[in-house]
Amino acid sequence: MLDLLWWQYALIGVIFVWSGFVRSGLGFGGAVLALPFLLLVLNDPLVFLPIISIHLLVFSSWIAVQGARTNKKQAALAKQRGEALNETQGNIAWAYLRKALGIMIIPKLIGVFGLLTLPGDIVTIVIFVIVAIFAVSYILNKPFYSNNKTLDTLFLMLGGYVSGTSLIGAPLIVSVFATKVPRHQLRDTLFVLWFILVMIKMISFVIAGVDLQLVHQLWLLPCALIGHVFGQRLHERIVEAETPRFFQFVGIALLVVCVFGIYTSLIL
Repeated sequence: MLDLLWWQYALIGVIFVWSGFVRSGLGFGGAVLALPFLLLVLNDPLVFLPIISIHLLVFSSWIAVQGARTNKKQAALAKQRGEALNETQGNIAWAYLRKALGIMIIPKLIGVFGLLTLPGDIVTIVIFVIVAIFAVSYILNKPFYSNNKTLDTLFLMLGGYVSGTSLIGAPLIVSVFATKVPRHQLRDTLFVLWFILVMIKMISFVIAGVDLQLVHQLWLLPCALIGHVFGQRLHERIVEAETPRFFQFVGIALLVVCVFGIYTSLIL
C-alpha cells in the first residue's frame, strides 16, 4: 500500500474493524463483507488478500482453541455426572469437515492458480459480481441454503474455487454447512475450515513471491481485534435468535458498493 493519503489509511483501518466484527460475530464473512469496500480504496486484491489471510489464520486459531477449551470443560462436567459425549456435543463436526474438504480441495487449488494468473481488474469485477448476488439474497431474506446432495457438492466445489480466487467463497460454503452441521458447532467448524483453506492460499502466496504486507499487519491486526471483541457479543445473540434485519442492512450496503465498484472498474 504505497502513496495513499491519511484518510485512505483511516478508511482501511475502519474496514478491518468491520471485518473482525463480522468474522467473529457470524463465523464467516470477514472477507466477503470487507473486500468490496477495500477495493474501492485501492483496486488491487493482491494487496489485501494476504492481510485478510493472516487475520483469518490468527483469529480462526484463537476461536477454535477457545471452543476446544469450553468443550473440554463440558466433557469434564459430563464425566463427573456419568454422561457420555458424542460428536454432536463437541465444538467441531470433524466427520463432515473431512468430507467437505475432500470435495473442495481440487477446485480450491484451481482457484488459487486463477488468482495468480488473471489480471487484477478481472478478479475485482468477479468479486463484485459474486458479492452482489449474495447481497440481493440477503436483502430478500432468502440466503442460499442447500439440502440436495448434488447441489451440496456443486456449492462446495464452487465455494472452494471462489475461495481460491478471492477468499469470498464463504456464502456458498456456509449454505451447505448450515444444513449439515449442528448450529452450536457451526462457527468453530467453519473456522477450522477457513484455517485450512487459507493456509493453502498463504503457501501459494509465498511460493509466488506475493508481498504479504507484514508491516501493515502491525496496525491492521489490532483494528481487526477491536472488531473481533465486539463481534463475540453479536455471536452470543445470534446463537439465541435470528437477525434477518442485520443481513438485509448489510445486503443493501454491499449492493450499492458492488454496483459502484463494477461501474468504476469498467469505466475508469
